[in-house]
Amino acid sequence: MRTIKMAALCLVLLVSCTPAQTQDTSPAKLPVLKSGEAVATFAGGCFWAQEEGFDQLKGVREVISGYAGGNVKNPTYEQVGTDETGHAESVQVYYDPNVISYSDLLDAFFAGHDPTTLNRQGPDAGRDYRSIAFYRTPTEKEAIEAAIQRTNASKHYKNPVVTEVLPLTVFYPAENYHQNYCKLHPNQPYIQSVSLPKIEKLRKAMKGKLKNEGKTNF
Repeated sequence: MRTIKMAALCLVLLVSCTPAQTQDTSPAKLPVLKSGEAVATFAGGCFWAQEEGFDQLKGVREVISGYAGGNVKNPTYEQVGTDETGHAESVQVYYDPNVISYSDLLDAFFAGHDPTTLNRQGPDAGRDYRSIAFYRTPTEKEAIEAAIQRTNASKHYKNPVVTEVLPLTVFYPAENYHQNYCKLHPNQPYIQSVSLPKIEKLRKAMKGKLKNEGKTNF
């Protein structure tokens, strides 16, 4: 299911001066929510591109890669990749709602991946790559449903949106070596061929709401 991504990981380990056994596989720590800040959670395929894409938006302080939507406590990357945990690769976005709205984040989410492919994003196949918009409140659920209607009505995609709309129960941060992955490995073939096009797609849709409008890479 994740052959291409795993091959990319192996390539990084081979060319890196850091041996595989020293990779930090401990789960990342979740940021402390600041006063006036809000948090949103999405799953849209590989979390490497999702993390970097959301991080480029004004008003977003931090984005954490992780796992959500399943029923296994404290899952590892390898466990999620078996497609037996129910979890999807996800990101948690810490943002200032006075700078960027939840509706804006939804626009970025639907622009930054293909929400019409079931259990698949490009070369990555499996339920762990499915599209999910998680909500914490009834208002967020209504906003997600409205965004889906907007996306379908726009005819931007040939097929209808298949994004799941689920209440967030728990978000598990991924291993530290997955955090800021695009920034740390910008020249990796998978990042160049799969992640970067998704990020650029998000940036194009979110012009005027980017931290660095003139930036074309990480």
